[in-house]
Amino acid sequence: MDLPVMPPIRPMLAKTTTLEKALAQLPYVRIEPKWDGFRCLVFRDGDEVELTSRNTKPLTRYFPEVVAAMREQLPQRCVLDGELFVAIDGRLEFEVLQERIHPAASRIQLLSETTPAEYVAFDLLALGGESYLDRPFAERRAALAAALADLPAAGPCHLTRTTTDAVQAEEWFSRFEGAGLDGVVAKPLDAPYSPNQRAMLKIKHARTADVVLCGYREHKTTTPERPLIGSLLLGLWDGGRLQHIGVSASFTAQQRAELWQELQPLVVPLSEHPWHEWEGPSPVANPDRMPGTQSRWSQGKDLSFTPLRPERVLEVGYDHMEGRRFRHTAQFKRWRPDRDPESCGYDQLEEPVAYDLAEVLRG
Repeated sequence: MDLPVMPPIRPMLAKTTTLEKALAQLPYVRIEPKWDGFRCLVFRDGDEVELTSRNTKPLTRYFPEVVAAMREQLPQRCVLDGELFVAIDGRLEFEVLQERIHPAASRIQLLSETTPAEYVAFDLLALGGESYLDRPFAERRAALAAALADLPAAGPCHLTRTTTDAVQAEEWFSRFEGAGLDGVVAKPLDAPYSPNQRAMLKIKHARTADVVLCGYREHKTTTPERPLIGSLLLGLWDGGRLQHIGVSASFTAQQRAELWQELQPLVVPLSEHPWHEWEGPSPVANPDRMPGTQSRWSQGKDLSFTPLRPERVLEVGYDHMEGRRFRHTAQFKRWRPDRDPESCGYDQLEEPVAYDLAEVLRG
């Protein structure tokens, strides 16, 4: 492989802002959908195709069907920035995408047929024998659109949509979430491609929920002399079952120490906790994400936790759901002593209106 931009290279990143602030920068930025998949740089030189992750790790072997499609649909020599995704029934499914990272070749082949992935391109790093890294985004986008003008509507390689219209950007932000996207991105038209720099703006949905405190994990730097909380394990009642919904983990060192002291009176044996049914040998994967169980993404990590009597309620901030759980780590807002833990259920969560992913890709 001999391209003007060669791996390893890290993709350009984004910093968080509000939709109002991003729209105020129009028409000097372009707005794009924010995809919820694996960030992926594509390096193609004829029949040679390499896929690398945000952290420069190789992804090529896990997506043979996408590599085959890229040989047919992408320019002969190019370097693209984009996202790998899996869609089921018109919606992005991140957990299904995660299953594609598997050590067994036979499993990879099976999943490539049963849950095939697709790729959406949103930036151009090189085309033919020329590097586009130093060119402004307006020029990169125009060249990318021209290079991918003949992509089939059915994919699996796609070109992301983009707009400079504030009304359309607001509509995308509110409607595309129903197809599994998690916001929009704003890119300055005059900015070069800056690897590993937060040169873009991302706007994500922000919501709050009242959840039950179910346990905690200790921080990796904890010692017997100075025990520290690493993360709080959160739950919601679903009928008569306390469902694990995610964690909250952003605390200062002082807060971690104070929390550990504050929560000790709530510590109980697992046998007296609603999650006692999960005690014993842990399966490698499980649909409820039982605390303490391993996955391909957590092998070797200490996932043990300390159970707490589920008597306290806290308010957390979150962006969106992935199935029955928070997609990302929730942010601690405040304690809610006025709330009864049994009143904290899924019915309080806002559900985005369903939207077909095909409509996002169209145009």
